[in-house]
Amino acid sequence: MTATKQTIATPRTTGFRKSLRRIYRSKWMIIMMIPGLLYYLLFHYVPMAGILIAFQDYNLLKGVWGSPWVGLDNFMTVFKSPDFPLIMKNTLLISVYRIMFNMLPDMLLALMLNEIRSPWFKRVVQTITYGPHFLSWIIVYGIVFSFFAPGAGLITTFVRDMGWGDLNLLTDADYFRPLLIVSDLWKNIGFGAIIYLAALATINQELYEAAVVDGAGRWRKMWHITLPGIRSVFVLLLILRMGNILDAGFDQVYIFLNARVYDVGDIIDTWVFRQGLEQLDFSLAAATGVFKSVIGLVFILGANKIAKKVGGSGIW
Repeated sequence: MTATKQTIATPRTTGFRKSLRRIYRSKWMIIMMIPGLLYYLLFHYVPMAGILIAFQDYNLLKGVWGSPWVGLDNFMTVFKSPDFPLIMKNTLLISVYRIMFNMLPDMLLALMLNEIRSPWFKRVVQTITYGPHFLSWIIVYGIVFSFFAPGAGLITTFVRDMGWGDLNLLTDADYFRPLLIVSDLWKNIGFGAIIYLAALATINQELYEAAVVDGAGRWRKMWHITLPGIRSVFVLLLILRMGNILDAGFDQVYIFLNARVYDVGDIIDTWVFRQGLEQLDFSLAAATGVFKSVIGLVFILGANKIAKKVGGSGIW
């Protein structure tokens, strides 16, 4: 009887010991992961408890547990707000424009860099295009303002001196969204290209050698080998962007926004900023954040399912 019990217990003990040995062998990798795990735990998961105030009439003096519960009243206030249709429209349009016009240039730049055979020229182009990614949006706006400031910018002054009229891009509602897209493209195209370059580096070079033997030219190799090789990365980035469809870039929009372009530039995040911090209505701001999270989850699940159905890899 004792021998039987020992026989049954031995595989479990062996498996546990193997797990401990694997953990011990990977101890340095686990130690390196600890700061990242703590960051997400402290700044992403613990603050999720704050969604409670979305269902309360939150009062700073009473705190979370002392504030009265109001159910879904805050959500109804958001949906019935006269500003809600406008900020939803602006948020969706700006987000869709970012997806449409900022993803393809990243991939095209990566493809062009991949075709460059001169290492030093490739490094120079990468440095120039990747540099703006490290600039804050305040500095980027300062650069844009120096060129397009009404009546004083370099390009504005040049256009006026040439007799072509007054150029007011920063205060013109027709040019506000294109200005956001172009400045975002200039700032982040280098970073986006690096992701695709990393994907290009994983493509088996023997495929290109076999294509050369079969007589394929540069365009044929790109169409049949390079593009399929980075398709999964493109689909992954697209799904992630769909999950952030209601995040139209608060930092950029808030800095570029002015009174004359509110009708085309006021988005959910800027509206929440005014309601939550300027008017101290934290419950309304939290309710809006919960709404954004739910919509983002629906979009990312839908995009992942569609990607799988059309033959993509998806996220999971």
